[in-house]
Amino acid sequence: MTVEAFELDETRFVDLLRNLIGEARHLQNNPPEAVPKEDRAARHVLDVLQPLSEDEGGPLRIRHISYVEGRGNIIVEYPGEQDGGIMSFVGCHMDVVTANPDTWSFDPFSLSIEGDKLCGRGTTDCLGHVALVTEFFRQLGEKRPKLKRTLVGVYIANEENSKILGIGIDELVSQHLLDGLRSGPLYWVDVADSQPCIGTGGIVAWSLKAYGKMFHSGLPHKSINPIELAMAAVQYMQDRFYADFPPHLEEARYGFATPSTMKPTQWSYPGGSINQIPGEATVCGDCRITPFYDVEKVMEKLKSYVDELNSQGSGALEALPMRGPCSKYVLPDEDLRGRLELTFFDSFSKGIACNLDSEGYHAMTAAFEKVYGFSKPYAITGSLPCIRELQEAGYDVQCIGFGKMATYHAINEYALLSDFVKGFRVMRELVLHFNN
Repeated sequence: MTVEAFELDETRFVDLLRNLIGEARHLQNNPPEAVPKEDRAARHVLDVLQPLSEDEGGPLRIRHISYVEGRGNIIVEYPGEQDGGIMSFVGCHMDVVTANPDTWSFDPFSLSIEGDKLCGRGTTDCLGHVALVTEFFRQLGEKRPKLKRTLVGVYIANEENSKILGIGIDELVSQHLLDGLRSGPLYWVDVADSQPCIGTGGIVAWSLKAYGKMFHSGLPHKSINPIELAMAAVQYMQDRFYADFPPHLEEARYGFATPSTMKPTQWSYPGGSINQIPGEATVCGDCRITPFYDVEKVMEKLKSYVDELNSQGSGALEALPMRGPCSKYVLPDEDLRGRLELTFFDSFSKGIACNLDSEGYHAMTAAFEKVYGFSKPYAITGSLPCIRELQEAGYDVQCIGFGKMATYHAINEYALLSDFVKGFRVMRELVLHFNN
C-alpha cells in the first residue's frame, strides 16, 4: 500500500489513547510532589511498535533511551533510501500536568468519549499526539511503503518541567542523538488548534522579595510595609519593562496574539497576625518574551531596575508611589530603607520564530490547505523546550498539533477525534511532499 491511502484507524488510535490516559495519574509532572514515570506510557507505545521492529523482522528501528530510571524517551525510524534524506516528527511527550479529580466533571485519569470529544488529562497535551504518531508509524511498519526519505519519530520525557534537566529532549540533544535530523524538516508535534504555529515565546520566571520593617498595623508610620513596597516595585519594573521591550514590528507579521509581557502570578509572606505589618513579602511571576528580543538581555534589564531601586543615590525608591499618608519606604530617623532582592528560577527558555522561507514551512502550509481547505498560521507566547536551540543549531523547526488550545493545562481537558483524523492526513501529506 502507498502512503496516499493512509487513513487513521480510529479504533486502534482510541484503544491506544485509552491505555495512555489510563496511565496519566502516574505521568503527572510537578516535582517533588508528582514525579512522572514516562515508561508507563512508553510501554504502550512499544507494545504497538515493537512487533514491527527490526528485532522482530520488521522495518522499524526502535531505541528506548533512559537517563533516569523509569523515565525513558523513544526514537523510532522508518528507513528510506540510502542518502535519500530525512524528515522527523519530534516533541510529543509522555508526561502531563497535574489534575485534581475533585474539580473535574469527569475522571481525568481514564478516557471518556462524548460523541466526537475525547476527554481526559493528556488528550490535547500531549498523549493524543503520542497515539497519533504511534499509529502513523504502525501503519508504516505494517504496510511498508517505499519512501525516499527516512522518517523519524521522537517521543520525549519531562516536557512539562524545565527545572530538572538531563531527562528528556535536552539530554537527547546533548548526547547528539538528534544530530541526523538537521538535514531535513523537523515538525514539533505539541501545539494545538489544527493550524501551523509559527512562533512561540521565551520565558523568564522571577522572584522579587521585599524587605521592610515589621511593626504594629496601628502605627504604620513607624513601619516599612514590604507588601506595599513589592506592589510599587513591580509596577515600577513593569513600566520600565514595557518601555524597553515594546511591541515589535515582526510580531504582527507572525501574528502573535500578545507582545512581550511581564506580570506577577504568586504572592506570599512568612505569616503573622492580621494586625501586624510583616517584615518581608515575596512576589513571583514571569516574563513572556517574543523571539525578537533576547531573553538574557531581559534578565539583565530586570536586574538593573532592582539595582536602581536599591541604590541610595538614584532616588528611585523614594520616588515610588505611596499608599496613603503613612506609607513610606524609607525611615530616615532610623536610617532604614526598604530593600529588594531579585532572583531567577533555575532555567529560562527562548522563543522561536519559524523560518517562513524554508521548504518545511511551505510544505506544512500546503498540507493544511489540502486537508482543511485553508492555512492560517498563528503565534503565541506559550513556551516549548529546546526548539529555539535546535533552530540555532541549523534545524528547520516547524510546529504542528491537533488538540484544543482552550483546554491546554485546563480542567476538563478534551480533544476531538475528528481533529486527529485530519491531523493524520496532514502528516500523510507532509510525508508525500518530501517523498514525491
